[in-house]
Amino acid sequence: MTELSSPVRISLQENNDVLSDDIEKAGQILTRGGTIAIPTDTIYGVASLAQSTEGVQKLYEMKQRDPEKPLAICVGDVEDISRWAYVPDDNLLRDLLPGAVTVVLRRKPALNPELNPGLTSIGVRIPSHPFVRKLAQFCKQPLALTSANTSTKPSTLAVNEFQELWPKLDLIVDGGTIRNDSRLGSTVVDISEANQFRIIRRGRVYEATTQLLKETYGFREVQ
Repeated sequence: MTELSSPVRISLQENNDVLSDDIEKAGQILTRGGTIAIPTDTIYGVASLAQSTEGVQKLYEMKQRDPEKPLAICVGDVEDISRWAYVPDDNLLRDLLPGAVTVVLRRKPALNPELNPGLTSIGVRIPSHPFVRKLAQFCKQPLALTSANTSTKPSTLAVNEFQELWPKLDLIVDGGTIRNDSRLGSTVVDISEANQFRIIRRGRVYEATTQLLKETYGFREVQ
């Protein structure tokens, strides 16, 4: 594997134990408006602070992403979601998160108005990955999160698969190869309206998500 030339690199331990020094280093970079690459429970992602307009703009430029395509946010715990979005049911969110699900909720005014301007909703993730969760907890604000690839390329499972992004990143967190043969990202589901849901992207846990919403919570699926 080619060695990284530009960005700082952190290699996580094989058991994914998270060192506080690594979290602090990543958090400081984000606080300065920087961008980082991180492993999640589905694919590799790139992140900035959601409250940093500078960082958000860097993500769009890095990925050559359509400015009309929204970014999701990532928080550390279910309890953090209510600060940034209106929560319909705590128990429902605890059944869905952490995990490979992005829930779309109505956003609150506290969220950076320059993040997905004009939209009244926001996608929220809590990946089942200790580094990502502890980083969001350390920052005490959400991460803006999107996949670590340019918009025309497939999702990535290892850091060498997004080498074209390396020069544009301030830090790469190398968690090894993610086990995900399908390369599917999270299942994206809109639960912003009471007692109904809409699947925006089938993603990795589509069947389990729809089953939970229909059978446990009695939600109706809408198109």
